[in-house]
Amino acid sequence: MTISNPVDPASVIRYENKLLIDGKWLDAQSGATFTVENPATGEIIARAAAGGPEDVDLAVKAARRAFEGPWSELPPMQRARLMLKLADVLEAHAEEFAHIDTLDVGQPLWLSRGGAGGAPNVVRFNAGWISKITGETMTPVAPGNWHAYTLREPVGVVGLIVPWNSPYSSTVSKLSGILAAGCTVVIKPAEETPLSTVRLGELIQEVGFPDGVVNVVTGFGETAGAALVAHPDVNKISFTGSTETGRAIIRAAAGTMKRLTLELGGKSPVIIMPDADIPKAADAAAGGIFLNSGQICVAGSRLFAHRSVFDEVLEGVIEHARNLKVGSGIEPGVNMGPLVSAGQLHRVTGYIEQGMQDGAQLATGGARIGTAGYFLEPTVLSGTRPEMSAMRDEIFGPVLCAVPFDDSDLAEIARQANDTPYGLAANIWTRDLSTAHKLAKMLKVGMIKINSRDFPETSMPFGGFKQSGIGRERGRDGVESYTEVKSVMIAL
Repeated sequence: MTISNPVDPASVIRYENKLLIDGKWLDAQSGATFTVENPATGEIIARAAAGGPEDVDLAVKAARRAFEGPWSELPPMQRARLMLKLADVLEAHAEEFAHIDTLDVGQPLWLSRGGAGGAPNVVRFNAGWISKITGETMTPVAPGNWHAYTLREPVGVVGLIVPWNSPYSSTVSKLSGILAAGCTVVIKPAEETPLSTVRLGELIQEVGFPDGVVNVVTGFGETAGAALVAHPDVNKISFTGSTETGRAIIRAAAGTMKRLTLELGGKSPVIIMPDADIPKAADAAAGGIFLNSGQICVAGSRLFAHRSVFDEVLEGVIEHARNLKVGSGIEPGVNMGPLVSAGQLHRVTGYIEQGMQDGAQLATGGARIGTAGYFLEPTVLSGTRPEMSAMRDEIFGPVLCAVPFDDSDLAEIARQANDTPYGLAANIWTRDLSTAHKLAKMLKVGMIKINSRDFPETSMPFGGFKQSGIGRERGRDGVESYTEVKSVMIAL
């Protein structure tokens, strides 16, 4: 594999990146910074301010002032106009954001372009909810003559902690729901990939949002992130990341009873029935785990195929894997980029090695590619069993565990698919609509796609069951999750 990098990072990335607090760009009060690298080369491409608790406190106070002042005083349609203007600006800068995320995350440019190209429409969709956040008129059962109704009001200041695997599109999706609900926000991007969030903050300023509505504090999870979760004046935390970190956030938020939206891990099953379009299903199963090097929460990392078609499915997935071009995301024709960091590469290869020690067979892949950057071959493990860590844990890499099933009993198929602590997403492949609907009802997951692969859809709720999280994002549910319901009763 050869790695070329025809785009100079300096042409799309500012080397020095500061904190956005109350409309001003500031160094961290400690003066500390941290480096940001291109995972395709391992080279440092930027530095960012390492915000700490004192910076988070300033940002939260700014967000509180904005929430109680200019942001709450703006009529709904003026807030909507600001969001629509932001969408137009983001559309004009989509190519810039695509290059930033490709250099920062490592994902192929075509994938970054898809996320950057779709982000403006997510903003427009959420802007439309601003004038449609409503309460209800109720009919009380209590004796007497009553006028009773509910109101939906913004929850207040939100701490937004975003992931490294799709930083720009994830941030825009979450942020636009927060703003549509009428809240203000302090964003803590992942330390691995802060650059697109900093650039987003610059454009939000240019659009004319009041100072303090959106604040950006770059830094580490154990300092800036922890301070944001613990801050007594933050009303809600919205977090996407690992289940382990989600548990820590729940414990830390308990003291102040913060509202939480947690989009956590996944170990999503792909179920292929014998009547499915096998070539299409196999190709989609491969794409569903190798997209973004498997660094996707909804990645279909467990493949269940009926034994009568299992060999055909496995051969199709292996062929897909072997034909993928792995390289720098900037390189033309690349299908799969690197893992985000050396630590992530070590984690993923550790799961592969453990799986083989536990008795799994390596059907394809499994090895690091080269020594520059953090590239890994797309990998398929067969012969995996339910108790193996490779089958139970979220690996978050391009590793598929393939398992045949013999039973035609849908309840048994669902039992195997549900045998995981997670419950984020699932894919079902069948031509039988009765089978599809029955299985969809039996699967303990938050999102199901039938005869299709891609998640998510802007208008549909996004979130999981079990240890895959709390609450929902996107759609109407995603906006309303940043509101509180108030009941009002008037005796007439």
